[in-house]
Amino acid sequence: MRILVTSDTHGDSSSLRRAILAQPEAEIVIHLGDGGDDVDYVRPSFPAKTFLQVRGNCDWGSALPPTGEYETEQGKLFFTHGHLFGVKSGDYEILSAARDRKARVVLFGHTHQPRQDYEDGLYIMNPGRLSGWEPTYGTIDLTPQGIVLNIVKLPG
Repeated sequence: MRILVTSDTHGDSSSLRRAILAQPEAEIVIHLGDGGDDVDYVRPSFPAKTFLQVRGNCDWGSALPPTGEYETEQGKLFFTHGHLFGVKSGDYEILSAARDRKARVVLFGHTHQPRQDYEDGLYIMNPGRLSGWEPTYGTIDLTPQGIVLNIVKLPG
């Protein structure tokens, strides 16, 4: 199964649409906040996809939850925007929160800096941002052989 991970669209719903079109095999789209309205705008065009999302610090008045979890055969995904866990100052809080939840994968945005990492049994991804200069997103491939993270630059 492939999961598309996006964040920080900040009103750029066309880049979100392009990322979804670039990953047709992705069954799930996770948006990590700061662009909840963008998801509402593109969702009707992709009725076969499952959309999961959380609110970011710029999603004012949003009723979306601040964190989310998704259980897979390869383990739990824990996702959030990141601002509530101080990710601009370091990753200790977010990694601790993921481990407390017994997650295999932690996903966060907010910093606009793409990251894919593996640390002590925990897969870590920040897909970067889909708005602005050199937009990026992430993919997660969940297979019987394991978990593969990838950061992808959105083609111009």
